[in-house]
Amino acid sequence: MRLLKSVVFLEQKWKENGYSENQMHPLMNGQKFENRHIGISALDVAEMLKEMGESSTDDLIKKTIPNGIWRKKELDLPPAMSEMEFSQHMQELGAKNKVFTQCIGLGYYDTHLPAVIQRNILENAGWYTAYTPYQPEISQGRLEALLNFQTVVTEITAMEIANASLLDESTATAEAATMLYAHRTATQKKNKASRLLVSSNVFPQNIEVLKTRTTPTPIECVVSDEKEWIARKDLNESVYALVLQYPNLQGEIEDYGTLIEEAKRHDIKIIIIADLLALTLLTPPGTWGVDAVVGTTQRFGVPIGYGGPHAAYFATLEKYKRSLPGRIIGVSKDVRGNTALRMALQTREQHIRRERATSNICTAQALLAVMAGMYAVHHGREGLQNIAENIATTTREIADIIGGLPGLKITNRCVFDTFRVTLDPKLQRAIRTASEQKHINFYYPSPREIQVSLGELSVLKKDEIIEAFCEGVGAPKPKASEHLQPIASNQLRTDGFLKQQVFAKYRSETELMRYMKQLENKDLSLNHSMIPLGSCTMKLNPAVSMFPLSQAAWNSIHPFAPENQTGGYMEVIRLLEKYFADITGLHATSLQPNSGAQGEFAGLMTIRSYQKSIGQGHRNIVIIPASAHGTNPASGVMAGLKVVVVKCNQRGDIDLADLKQKVETHKDHLSCLMITYPSTHGVFEDDILTITELIHRHGGQVYMDGANMNAQVGLTSPGDIGADVCHLNLHKTFAIPHGGGGPGMGPICVAKHLENHLPSHFTNPSHRTFGISGAPFGSALILTISYAYIRLLGKEGVTRATKAAILNANYLKSLLSKNYKILYVGKNGAVAHEMIIDCNEFKALGIQVIDIAKRLIDYGYHAPTVSFPVPGTLMVEPTESESRKELQNFARAMLGIRKEIRKIEEGTFTQENNPLKNAPHTMSDLAQSAWDYPYHRIEAAFPDDSLFQRKFWPSVGRIDEAYGDRNFMCSCDPLEDYI
Repeated sequence: MRLLKSVVFLEQKWKENGYSENQMHPLMNGQKFENRHIGISALDVAEMLKEMGESSTDDLIKKTIPNGIWRKKELDLPPAMSEMEFSQHMQELGAKNKVFTQCIGLGYYDTHLPAVIQRNILENAGWYTAYTPYQPEISQGRLEALLNFQTVVTEITAMEIANASLLDESTATAEAATMLYAHRTATQKKNKASRLLVSSNVFPQNIEVLKTRTTPTPIECVVSDEKEWIARKDLNESVYALVLQYPNLQGEIEDYGTLIEEAKRHDIKIIIIADLLALTLLTPPGTWGVDAVVGTTQRFGVPIGYGGPHAAYFATLEKYKRSLPGRIIGVSKDVRGNTALRMALQTREQHIRRERATSNICTAQALLAVMAGMYAVHHGREGLQNIAENIATTTREIADIIGGLPGLKITNRCVFDTFRVTLDPKLQRAIRTASEQKHINFYYPSPREIQVSLGELSVLKKDEIIEAFCEGVGAPKPKASEHLQPIASNQLRTDGFLKQQVFAKYRSETELMRYMKQLENKDLSLNHSMIPLGSCTMKLNPAVSMFPLSQAAWNSIHPFAPENQTGGYMEVIRLLEKYFADITGLHATSLQPNSGAQGEFAGLMTIRSYQKSIGQGHRNIVIIPASAHGTNPASGVMAGLKVVVVKCNQRGDIDLADLKQKVETHKDHLSCLMITYPSTHGVFEDDILTITELIHRHGGQVYMDGANMNAQVGLTSPGDIGADVCHLNLHKTFAIPHGGGGPGMGPICVAKHLENHLPSHFTNPSHRTFGISGAPFGSALILTISYAYIRLLGKEGVTRATKAAILNANYLKSLLSKNYKILYVGKNGAVAHEMIIDCNEFKALGIQVIDIAKRLIDYGYHAPTVSFPVPGTLMVEPTESESRKELQNFARAMLGIRKEIRKIEEGTFTQENNPLKNAPHTMSDLAQSAWDYPYHRIEAAFPDDSLFQRKFWPSVGRIDEAYGDRNFMCSCDPLEDYI
């Protein structure tokens, strides 16, 4: 009877607060996913509203979102599924994908993900829910794993320095080209050099992205056969760099010695796109004196996944380190002098440098880089070389047999894993039919060619591959005869590499499992506590949504596979395009951009393409408010636009007078406005309709940064505020895990007039504009996660999630506002889904915002976003998936820190010696016999009683923020004992 009364009470409260009968408490409907995802119950809502003095959730929402921008029509989304229904649904969709042996190649190869890595990293929330390691004291595990990745790259390429991953091989190639262009003035005679020579034997997707990236710049991208460059005297003073693929598009291992020597004579920089697995056998490009080596690490145990996500690599010379895009992990010291790791050269970050940034890359592929690094740890040098030798040997064996079939000619001389056959079109069709009957895919460059590429798994299909050719030709298997030459001795690798202990110590599964667990235990992730990062939306990543990542029906599909083999993917993709267009109130969607920053660039390029098509290509001004997302200015510059910044007023809103003046000044050249809504100040602009109308009236387009869509879904939309383009951060609003700094996705939605100017891909030549990513749908494998999020929540659930996010943020504001200054609020006193806490008033006491961030570690929390978008502040976003209890725990931690600051005010603690300045406190600190602090050890490490049950210990003390920029190392060599 008591339980029944509780249920009735909960149902009553639920209805009072604006929820339908279908949105019941878990006690009443345990199958509804939204009740698992959203952390607050009906009883919580009632108590939270009471605390805030609000009558209902809907009344709070009305105070938060301005009139005039509410959705004009309901969401057109399907009803919610239960977890069981969704699992069955994905099995049925997966059955529509045909799992073939993939011998297409072109940068995507079958590989074996060791089960110990799959279970302990890919499927482990301790790894996939972690955030970018901006707080290194609680990120030492993933930092070490990423340092391993960097070491693998530098060792195998024989280069001096590498970053901690980029988005994909194509993006890495483009980043290398633009980086070296920026450096061409180092030699005066190259000041005016602007030609980039690209070999026609580079993979087509890399060429396409290179063309896109160089189009808005003065760079002239010239694609031609590199064999003719010297003879035609193309290598001259007008050329600043060369781009070569190794092995090349046709699989050939070319000797680039003479070409590189001639290029150096003209002070021309060299970029090599190299197969990292091939380099375990071949002479590494670093020995040739090249400037950059880029590529993908997909072959290191990361499934193909219909194109991604995969960790690209970028290796270069020490002299370029301050321009190297992406993140670099370096060796530093903590405050006690202990060796520690941190992200080095953080001053290059786009959020800080804005339009002066070297790149707009913000999200990397950290989780995939960790997997690739662990693959190298698992196999070591000998294991990697054995895999590579097996592939090379099997490739030659197949070619030497089928080369003897009538009508077939092997066109290669020396290869690693790929060979090309020329033949009559009729034979090609017959062989294709035979191979597809055996569930094997080849690449068909033209009607007269077949190309075969082998990977770690397809070598096991050697006999079936040969049989397919024999059946297609209609001839028996011939005897082997030499059609391919062995790799020449002068092209074989002779040096030792990966000699560090980490690549030899963990060969048994037991030891590797323990090593990965040891690293995991050093990191604070979402499975420990709330990560309240403003603008980053660290919400629950539902476990059920992660299952497809480990299933062959989803993770083994090649991105260039025929469409008749990808029925499941195409259904998910078409539905997601429809769902995102509906959620944003726009017309069409491109899923190609594989990060939010790439989405920004794609959106701006779409606008520029449209404006050129209507004779307005001269429009080159982008107006960006100071309250916009941090990567916006860098994206604008990358798209060839001039950035004009608009001020904000004291309330944090756009200064309308300043905006009108700058629009009027630049009206003839205005391309677009980039605006984040709600703004990074945590409020909905009241004048948003006036702002968008002003831009349109002066011939511009409106780009809305979708970083804060978690406050819009179901309630308002970019279309309703007048936007023409919007990108969506799927790793924020739509629940793709952050993975310690990636992966992410940044699809764009556009109004109808922009639809024909969306990104395209070389595999779809009927619609050619520009390419953003190497794969046609970016990191398609993780699209299944966002698809799960929408299907599990359904129309009502996604709207309730938005309401809960806004409610949680305002509840947290209510708990903290009496002790901390909330910097910006809307005209009715509400914040959106995040808020900014101003900590600048504590500077007079010697307390910086970073001291509060580090002290939060002692309380078991990751810090909110620090000093962005306003210096000296914390930007807090609780998301919808946190419970009332966890919000109270975080508030109690912040209030506890405020009490400690008061003790400095009162003189109990000095400005130099207090719990904030000494934070975080490690287990080692407490074990020391000497204790020179004016507070007890328990007060240091257990400032809240609840920590005795849930204490997280940082593995190092506070890390010197400046040390790593001046003196850092990017190799494991100095860390042998540590690792």
